[in-house]
This record gives sequence, C-alpha cells and structure tokens, in this order.
Amino acid sequence: MTRSNDVRAELPAAQGPWRDSLGNASIRAAQVLLLLVLGVVAVYALIQVRLVVIPMLLAIILAAAIGPFVNWLRRKGWGPSMATTAAFLLLLLLFGGLITGIVFAVVGQAGQLVSSATEGFDKLYAFAQNGPIPIDDAQIQQARDSAIDFATSSTASSGAISGLSAAGNFFAGGLLMVVILFFFLKDGEKIWAFMLRAFKGKRLVKARRVGYSSMAVLGGYVRGTAIVALVDSVFIGAALLVLGVPLALPLAAIVFIGAFIPLVGATLAGVLAALIALVANGPFVALIVIIVVIVVNQLEGNFLQPVVMGRTLQVHALVILFALTAGTILAGIIGAILSVPVAAVIWAAIKAWNGEKDENITQEEIEEAEVQTALDETGHGLSSTPPEEQEAKKAAAMSAADDADERRSLQERTVEGLDDDTDDDLPTGPAGAADTDGTDGTVGRHGGSSPVAR
Repeated sequence: MTRSNDVRAELPAAQGPWRDSLGNASIRAAQVLLLLVLGVVAVYALIQVRLVVIPMLLAIILAAAIGPFVNWLRRKGWGPSMATTAAFLLLLLLFGGLITGIVFAVVGQAGQLVSSATEGFDKLYAFAQNGPIPIDDAQIQQARDSAIDFATSSTASSGAISGLSAAGNFFAGGLLMVVILFFFLKDGEKIWAFMLRAFKGKRLVKARRVGYSSMAVLGGYVRGTAIVALVDSVFIGAALLVLGVPLALPLAAIVFIGAFIPLVGATLAGVLAALIALVANGPFVALIVIIVVIVVNQLEGNFLQPVVMGRTLQVHALVILFALTAGTILAGIIGAILSVPVAAVIWAAIKAWNGEKDENITQEEIEEAEVQTALDETGHGLSSTPPEEQEAKKAAAMSAADDADERRSLQERTVEGLDDDTDDDLPTGPAGAADTDGTDGTVGRHGGSSPVAR
C-alpha cells in the first residue's frame, strides 16, 4: 500500500489548459482586465456626479490646509462652531479682498488695455503684410470674416448657452463646497470616527495611520504650494507693476492660481503676462517679462520648493505629468489642479497601509487607536484638546472602555448561565412546558425580573 502511494506521488500532475505557463498568464491578464474595467466604471460613475465629487475634493483639500488652524483655536478654548466661523471669516476676508482688487484693477485699466490691444493689432497687421512671409489683404480679410461668422453663428450661441449652464454649475458647486467644508472643519473628528467603524484591531491602527499620513501630505502640499504661489505672484506682479504692464494685479492672481498646476501652470501664466506686455508695451518689455518669469521659475524649482515643501510630494515627475493629463481630460482646469494632490495622497495611503506588517502591531497600539477613536466620536479628539488635558481625557476614555468591557462580559456570563439552567429553574405549566410569559406570578424567561432585563 505504501509503495503504491509512493508511485502515485512520483507521477506528474495532470496538465490542463489552465495549468501551464500560458494558462497562468491568461488568468493574470483576465484579473488585470477586470481591475481595469472596475476602475473605468468607477471613474465613469464619479464623472456623472462630478458636481458633488469635485466640491467634496476641494473641501477636503481646504480642510486639510485650514484644519490645523481650527484645531489650534479649539486648543485655546474656542468651541467647534466658533473656531470654524472664525476660519471662514478669515477666508472670506482674504478671497473677498483679492477678488475686489482684481475687479477694480480690470475696470480701471480696461480702456487702456483696449486701446493698447487695438494698437498692438495694427502693428501685428502691418507685420503680417510686410514681414518675411507677406500675407495679402484677401487672406487677412478672409480670416476676419471667418471669425465674425463664427461669433454670430449658432455654434457660438450654443457655446454661450453652455457657458451660462457651466456658470450655474460653478456657483452651485461653490455653495456645496462651502457647506461641506464647514461640516468637515466643525465635525471632522466625528466624521473620521464614523468612517473608522469598519475597522477593528490591527486594521484600525493601520487605517488611522493612513488617515494621518494622507492628511499630512495633503495639508503640507496645499500650504507649501500656496507659499510658493504667493512668492511667484508677488515677484512677477511687482515686475509687471514696475514695467507698467496693464492688469498687473489680475495677472499676479493668475500666476498664483497657475502655480497650483505643477510643471506647466506657472509657465502658462508667465506666457500670458508676456503676451499682454507685448500688446500693451512692445517687444522689449515683453522680453523682460519673459526673463523675469524664467528667473522666478528657476528659483522656485531649485530653491523654494525643496525648502518649503521638503519631501511632501514624493511622486516622480512622470507620474505628475500622467496625473495632470488624466485630470485635465476628465475635469478640465479643476481636474488639473486636483490630480496631483490626489495622486500624492493615494501613494501616501498605500505606503502607510503597507508600511508595517500586522504581526508587528502591538496590543498597546491597538488600545491607543481604540481610545483615540472613542475620543473622536465625542467630537473632542486629541488634535483639538489642549496638551495638558490630553492624558486626563485618554484615562477617562480607557476607564469608560474598561467599564463597558466588564458590563459586556457580565452580560455574556449571565446569558450563558440562564441558557444552561433554563430547564431546571423555570416553572412548568400544567402541560409540563416552560412558562415564558410569567403570568402566573412566577419569573418567566422574558419577565421583568430576569437577569437579562436587570
């Protein structure tokens, strides 16, 4: 018998169509295709509700940047609502002042810009006629007529209507973002604790690490990029003011916004400033503007970003380029702004989840994560608690958890004892069955004096 088993063990296993190397490769290819299909379906579903998804992503980014300020106010004794309101008022003053300055600058310099644009167009027209590649008047007139026909066509009208619809969606999304941001800042700890209910034990520890790492990367990226963008806009805006280029303040604001699009944003904003300088002030001033933009971008890339942002954005430039392209295709300018921080957060979350093996997580870390989650559920987590009160809060939470465990174990022991002694302790009725309603004055299984009820 033993010999026959040995003979069977030495025989080669049966080879089926899915057991060779090609079959294994086919199975793996099918798995990859399934994941790609699931990803495409998820992206398509998110695009269909982008009016909700984009404001939520923007609110998360702003909450990551503003949250430390709100928590600092709460550690100073401010309530959640008052601290959030103060942060909102500060943002309103900042953005309101910036928008007001831009509007007044555009209104005050609109006439000068129109006259400069007319003069620049005349110069461009003369250069086209007398340049190295002369263009006759018929071709110029044909191009002009084509532009006029497009502006007065139904295509332009439908574009204007779609523009109005986009403006309505923009204001609706902005209002939704403000509401979501308010609740993220006010009840962020409760929302975070609610999301962590799906995790227990060691996975709770890893989930909390993922959350902290992701928010740290996101907040550091937003604050670092804002500092870099502010420096770029100040230097370029000052150069535009000194050179007398019209709309210096709006152009500086565009530079600030463009800096949030890595690799290409600041460059495109500088090109726009150079074009306006070319139209309004001539080629010499435009050349100086280009030189200033190049110098500022070099200082930003080689000195300012490494110092301010450090190792916050640990993503290769090629990944950034792919993320920018995908985000721009899916959601335009907003997608280009959101794509890079989202990619950085996803990479940080993956590294945080896989950074430590499950067997290396100790019981003390699990208990610490459970205590912190319990405090977050109350809306008074450690991040918003003064340092001198944190130990007392942790001790109170641990004591409450121990009491809850004791009550749970006592209840389980009571129920087990009741189940074991049911047939012996419960009185029987005339038919010999257990009296479970307690109507005869005795204690029934579900009567008011049962151990479970107590």
